[in-house]
Amino acid sequence: MLVREDTSGAAELMEQILYEVKRVVVGQDRFLERVMVAMLAQGHLLVEGVPGLAKTLTVKTLAEVVQGRFKRIQFTPDLVPADLVGTRIYNQKTGDFSTSLGPVFANLLLADEINRAPAKVQSALLEVMQERQVTIAGETHFVPSPFLVMATQNPIETEGTYPLPEAQVDRFLMKVQLDYPTDEEEFVIVERVTGPKVLVNAVATTEQLGELQAQCRSVYVDPALVQYAVKLVSATRAPERHGLKELAGLITYGASPRATIGLVEGARALALLRGRTYALPADMVDLVPDVLRHRVVLSYEGLSEGLTSEALIDRIMAAVKPPAKLLAPEQRAA
Repeated sequence: MLVREDTSGAAELMEQILYEVKRVVVGQDRFLERVMVAMLAQGHLLVEGVPGLAKTLTVKTLAEVVQGRFKRIQFTPDLVPADLVGTRIYNQKTGDFSTSLGPVFANLLLADEINRAPAKVQSALLEVMQERQVTIAGETHFVPSPFLVMATQNPIETEGTYPLPEAQVDRFLMKVQLDYPTDEEEFVIVERVTGPKVLVNAVATTEQLGELQAQCRSVYVDPALVQYAVKLVSATRAPERHGLKELAGLITYGASPRATIGLVEGARALALLRGRTYALPADMVDLVPDVLRHRVVLSYEGLSEGLTSEALIDRIMAAVKPPAKLLAPEQRAA
């Protein structure tokens, strides 16, 4: 009974956080939900969308609401790893070296247009994402907790960009694609931007966010649901074993075990966000496209047929059905 009360409190707190963010950010409900899922699941987001869709505003506002540190890095071709993680600076007066930490030492980090930076800089960021620490001159520095990286890609400009290798993209929990707002949403956006500035209230702390992350790990995931995640990911590697022989020549590389872990952790976070102590198939099904779309690499044959990873994922989801019946929460509690 205590667990359920705690979960309802967690859902209420997250509802307050979302309410404050939505006082500034108009629309983008699905994107906001994915940001919260990534934060609770301790993952990172790769966001693809044209400029002006409130990506920076969303993360900056969220940082204000949870009283966390926010940093934004504009990735450019001349960026070097030291600009990101920090470096050692020589003091002529004292004759000593001091460490100047880079902008990655924040709770919420926006890596804007990550594909504009060379591979060495991308690798430096992705190492921080994975290890949550930086080593400068043999000294290890840990990034603050919680730590969320939201990297953006611009889909309309390809000149002067460096595509992210699949092994690096795989480290992102989800890839979210943003679209333009509706006419009604755009009307409200113009009204808010041109009207008086909205001041958000800090309704949580980074400590409370850390407690929510710990609570997220205790959300129950039925073994049948884990098996469903395993089958989905397996179908991207060996589709013929799941009755999808026609897809075998269309996929070069399937998803890694990180995808299976991401589906389970994401389902936990979404369940907690929806006020439950246990995950349902609907929680996982909602996240499958976002968790898999950047991990399924199409073959030349698939690209020549005009297919997309989303189309293949839809076909896999149609063939691999979610479990019809899970262990009832009452039985699990007993």
